[in-house]
Amino acid sequence: MAQQSLAKDLFEDMGRKVAEASARDDAIDGTKVVDEIPETLCMNCHSENASTRLLLTKIPFFREIVIMSSQCPECGWKNAEVQPAGEIQQRGVKITLRVDGAEDLSRQIVKSDTAVFRVEDIDLEIPQGRGQLTNVEGVLSMVAEDLAQKQSERKEVMPEVYEKIQGVIETLKEMAAGNKTPFKITVDDPAGNSSIEPSISDTAAKYFRHEFPRSPEQNAALGLGDSSGTDAPPTEIRPEYHADQMYPQMPQGPMVNNVDEDDIVENQVYSFPASCPGCTKPCTTNMKMVNIPHFKQVVLMSTVCEYCGYRSNEVKTGGEVPEKGRRITVSVENKEDLSRDILKAESCALSCPELHLSVEPGTLGGRFTTIEGLLTQVRDDLRKSIFDIGDGGDSMEAASKTKWDDFFSQLSAAINGEVKFTIILSDPLASSYVQSFAAPEPDAQMKVEEYERTEEEEEDLGLKDMKTEGYEDAQPATNGEAVNGS
Repeated sequence: MAQQSLAKDLFEDMGRKVAEASARDDAIDGTKVVDEIPETLCMNCHSENASTRLLLTKIPFFREIVIMSSQCPECGWKNAEVQPAGEIQQRGVKITLRVDGAEDLSRQIVKSDTAVFRVEDIDLEIPQGRGQLTNVEGVLSMVAEDLAQKQSERKEVMPEVYEKIQGVIETLKEMAAGNKTPFKITVDDPAGNSSIEPSISDTAAKYFRHEFPRSPEQNAALGLGDSSGTDAPPTEIRPEYHADQMYPQMPQGPMVNNVDEDDIVENQVYSFPASCPGCTKPCTTNMKMVNIPHFKQVVLMSTVCEYCGYRSNEVKTGGEVPEKGRRITVSVENKEDLSRDILKAESCALSCPELHLSVEPGTLGGRFTTIEGLLTQVRDDLRKSIFDIGDGGDSMEAASKTKWDDFFSQLSAAINGEVKFTIILSDPLASSYVQSFAAPEPDAQMKVEEYERTEEEEEDLGLKDMKTEGYEDAQPATNGEAVNGS
């Protein structure tokens, strides 16, 4: 007998739990766990005898969602979908997973109705639509089944299209069965409400999560565009974030712009108008240029939105692009080493081999803090994405939960100075810095080395397309002819 589908197992378990939950009342207040709405409209036969059941639940690696199940006794129509119960996140998210074997096919996927799912190897894209709670095998099988519909009609009318689609269907079935690996999938969600289950053993090349600020078009599509005549959300929704409680105090009143001077003076705070990435309302960004001893000048930027509570702190480095990248290795041996100042540029990757920790470029943005502060932020952000908040993670498998608990325990021990470890900063733009306790003399616990950038790093930084010499001699293209850059 063929092995039962992992996706089918997942939904049978979920369905059984919903049925059990709906069959009993809460022992305390008598309210039902599952809410049922009778006499809803059937979208197939338009009968009003259909019923809809709603379940609010929390799933590992994610947050609260609403599972909706509808069925009609008249025509037999059934429908199930998932909707996020939380708010739109401040930043969008794009998650990439390389599926290497059968064990990766059971990874849970939450695809919200604003997310785009792609199978990169065959250039297949599922556009925004119905929200889904499934796994890798389930979503691949679902796409194959959807494409298989109307294939008999295509074979008669458009045989050449039938052959191409049939090839895609067979490829998807091979991927879903684990017979065609590796392949890469991505989930791109501007609302930030989608997720692919991570694993404690994932490397940067296998699993990558990237958060990004939404474009004005994406904000408009999510209903976050500027709506004239509508009052801004009250600041009481995030009472801990008030611009007038910042120290030093932020500029008050309307947007300001005091960066019209010819020269930017060190240690002076400048302000300029901006738009909040979270709610698109006007806000003010503060900028300050400081000189880090034995390193270079950097720009500290801070934005706080008094309407929705969005806040960000970033560090930007300037200067010309160096010929080589820089790798800094620091041995952390005691609590004093945890107090070293560290500047992690946005282009920098961080790793700690002893802690099995790897942070890819762009994940945390630019940060100017200490080693302890940086590791604390990594731990807190990762714990929130794995266990969510409150009692999240209780339904996680025991073996997986034990591995994550051990990982966070080891990371906390490192933050408390109880274990020795090594921290490595690899920056292709050589814009990162770690404080040396022996400066300007060499530090015995630090190793700084230059390295040749890889082809991939050059491509990601856009250096292959950048022309800095002789561009003024290039002639514009005429009659559709391309300009030769040589």
